[in-house]
Amino acid sequence: MITASAVCKRYAEGREALKDVSFDIADGDFAYITGRSGAGKTTLFRLFAAIERPSSGGIVVNGQNLAALGRKAVPYLRRNIGLVFQDQKLLFDRNALANVLLPLSIVGLPAREAERRALAALDKVGLLDRAKAMPVALSGGEQQRLAIARAVVNRPSLLLADEPTANLDADSATDILGIFRAFHQVGVTVVVATHDPQALADVKPRVLRLDSGRLLSDGPLGAAPPSAGGLATGGAAR
Repeated sequence: MITASAVCKRYAEGREALKDVSFDIADGDFAYITGRSGAGKTTLFRLFAAIERPSSGGIVVNGQNLAALGRKAVPYLRRNIGLVFQDQKLLFDRNALANVLLPLSIVGLPAREAERRALAALDKVGLLDRAKAMPVALSGGEQQRLAIARAVVNRPSLLLADEPTANLDADSATDILGIFRAFHQVGVTVVVATHDPQALADVKPRVLRLDSGRLLSDGPLGAAPPSAGGLATGGAAR
């Protein structure tokens, strides 16, 4: 599903956001990427979605070598990826239903089928009764659930979430993580970036720990660092 091979990312000012990062996330995995602010989590997610490109090394997502991916092919890659951003990127001049409909209108789905799928996505995240509500009228947790509904309405095989519980209270954060687990249970590969210890309190899936751009460990909490020069592979209990 995702393979990162000796990935490095350097910015113009000389800052190294990622340093020789290698791992493999298999189809059907549930993985957390954790680390303090500035560890490289968001940079990694931007590389997965081809928002940015690595300075060196390789990334393969859904069988696509992103280094060889042309600009026109990027939208097709993203049709199979659900993206949940930390700042949600909701359209505040449109109601909840219209926000979820947007990805379907971009791919040209017929209006009746698009509305059916958008309402189904809202139902899955518990917002069906809020379909006509404007985002400003929703709580923080509801806004995050709306962002998830929009991310999954295209039925992606891969769901990426960057700090989805960062600004939520404990109960809302628990609800959001429960939604991700539910999608994982029906076969979606889920990768969640977080620095929130609460999010990791009861997890058994893989945890990839980043620090200052380097991969420190890959496996259950407390796993040993990956061996130098090789891919850190999956296999941790889920």
